[in-house]
Amino acid sequence: MTTAAQAGTSFTLRGVTLDCEDPRQLAAFYRELLGLSETREGGTDWVTIGDPTGGILISFQRALHYRPPVWPPEVEGQQMMLHLDIQVDDLTAAAARAESLGATRMEFQPQDDVRVYADPAGHPFCLFV
Repeated sequence: MTTAAQAGTSFTLRGVTLDCEDPRQLAAFYRELLGLSETREGGTDWVTIGDPTGGILISFQRALHYRPPVWPPEVEGQQMMLHLDIQVDDLTAAAARAESLGATRMEFQPQDDVRVYADPAGHPFCLFV
């Protein structure tokens, strides 16, 4: 297998994009949840948030026929393509904050030290210590 370095090319993961019906609404949720301040808009169909000092960017893209994934996964349900894992200092306080911003705690919780939530568009994400 040839690595990127051997091929003379570098790769840097710079961001992740979530499909949704309302990019502005979902960007506002994650901006508040994660304490991010940078916002870039690309019309009404695209919003990017991030930390102005660096790190991963999260973008939100309008998808006209978006359907939220099913958690836990079901054979016939809309499958999750990815989910965000968010490390926190205090799981109880972070869970309360997420709920106050519009997150929904999922019924199925697979681990005691992780909380699975759905954002306002229905994407599952995990809070963990």
